[in-house]
Amino acid sequence: QVQLVESGGGLVQAGGSLKLSCAASGTFFSINAMGWYRQAPGKQRELVAAIPSGGTANYADSVKGRFTISRDNAKNTVYLQMNSLKPEDTAVYYCNGNFRLRIGASNYWGQGTQVTVSS
Repeated sequence: QVQLVESGGGLVQAGGSLKLSCAASGTFFSINAMGWYRQAPGKQRELVAAIPSGGTANYADSVKGRFTISRDNAKNTVYLQMNSLKPEDTAVYYCNGNFRLRIGASNYWGQGTQVTVSS
């Protein structure tokens, strides 16, 4: 079984910054892509940023230039640095990872962390 635990959410004023972390634990061979999604009230969950095990990260247009995703493979952790936050960034942020298991691969989700940006 694989667990993803997010941390770093909270309340911040517009223009401020937050850094989210997501640590993976459990039984797996390796981690393929990892990503951050968010879901605002009444809206569908959307991709914010994703980073493969090797290669270039990709971002939603709405966060390009403000958010940076990174990963520490030694710690099985992915981060999301969020700068110049806007009220429309308010959402529950979820970590997602694709894990190579003993047989095949599977996606797992974290429990989510609330980010609230006040105007």
